[in-house]
Amino acid sequence: MTATFANTLRKAGFALAVVASFSAISSTSSFAFSAEAQSQCTGDAFRLCSSEIPNIPKITACMIKHRADLSTGCRSVMDRDMAAQKTGKLAAQ
Repeated sequence: MTATFANTLRKAGFALAVVASFSAISSTSSFAFSAEAQSQCTGDAFRLCSSEIPNIPKITACMIKHRADLSTGCRSVMDRDMAAQKTGKLAAQ
């Protein structure tokens, strides 16, 4: 196995872990992220919280802790989803 292939495989594994983490978060009653948040925030999760993967509660806490460091798109979607979750208006995505 070449180093390039192994690196690609590792990145794919991380991507799947992040997507699975956000999917699992969106299925919990305590907090939910929309599909748009998953799309907008995957890069931020890798950049800021990769050490927490695959621990879903720790990824969530890390993303909230690093709110100021999130990309503009991720921050706005997370803020909107969190506000909707508080009011119970986040539709199943």
